[in-house]
Amino acid sequence: MKARISVVLLVVWAGLAMAGETNTARIAVYFSPDGGCTQAILAELAHARATILVQAYSFSSAPIAKGLIQARQRGVNVRVIMDKSVEEEPHSSASTVWRGGVPVLVDAQHSIAHNKVMVIDDQVVITGSFNFTHAAESFNAENLLVIHDRELARKYSDNWQAHAAHSKPFVATHP
Repeated sequence: MKARISVVLLVVWAGLAMAGETNTARIAVYFSPDGGCTQAILAELAHARATILVQAYSFSSAPIAKGLIQARQRGVNVRVIMDKSVEEEPHSSASTVWRGGVPVLVDAQHSIAHNKVMVIDDQVVITGSFNFTHAAESFNAENLLVIHDRELARKYSDNWQAHAAHSKPFVATHP
């Protein structure tokens, strides 16, 4: 019952925020553990046609890494920004996606680059507390929002670009 109420409130909020505008957001919400967050991300990645911008604090999900690499192989422009902790984390998927041809940047300008965001094709935003990890899907209490809204996607994309401008290229040191 709680999840249903949350979704209704989010849809009502989006409707109120967009009152008087022609842009209508579609929003889906997922909760972990075992609430389908990873599957929701994979479904959106599979539909990507042009761009995927990722900002990740913690990223060790093998299925999500594979989804990003597959998108890259389909010709999607996939780019990732990660927190500086990735340089010391041997279990991070940063090395996997980097070796798969996905450019990875490291945002070391902030104490923590704590974003958990994907922007797909300038129209979908994936965000929430959900880290892109197996633990987030299977053990943690986290949330994920999938928002289809071009204006919001533009704002997140602009933020991604601002962080990319001060980030440095990642080079894998772990296998």
